Amino acid sequence: MDHKALAMEMRDLREKVDGITDTAIAATDGLLIAADTAESIDPEGLAAIAAAGLGLARRTAQATGQGTLRRTVTYGSQGCAAFYAVGDTALMVVLGDEGVDLDRLHRATQPALRRIGSILTATESPATESPATESPATESAVATEGV
Repeated sequence: MDHKALAMEMRDLREKVDGITDTAIAATDGLLIAADTAESIDPEGLAAIAAAGLGLARRTAQATGQGTLRRTVTYGSQGCAAFYAVGDTALMVVLGDEGVDLDRLHRATQPALRRIGSILTATESPATESPATESPATESAVATEGV
C-alpha cells in the first residue's frame, strides 16, 4: 500500500476545503490505515468510532430501502464529522470546524475517495512499499499503519 499517496490525498483534501481539521482512513473493521490528525485526537479511537458509525448508517440505509450508503454526517456544537464509504472495505472520516462548507466538502471528497479506493486496492511488491510513518505537510501528525 502506498502510504505516501494516502497522506497526500488527505493533505490535498484539507487544502481544497477550508475548515477541515482532521482526516483518517480506516478499514470497516475499525483498524486505522492512515491519519492526518492533531495531537489531541486519538486516531485509533477515531477509526474505531467511525467504523461503528458507518456500519450503523449502512444498516439503516439498507433497512429503509435507501440504497447504498455514500456518507453520513454528525453535527456537534463546534463542528462536524463526515463519514464516507470507500468501497466495501474502508472508510474516510473528515472532521471539520464550524466554518466547513459541507457542500464543497462532499464535492471535493468524491474524486479523492475514488483515488483512495484505488490506492487501497493496488498491490505492490514489498520493496516499493512506503514506511509506516510519513512527515506531515500540515501542522497535524500523519500516522499510517498497514492493514
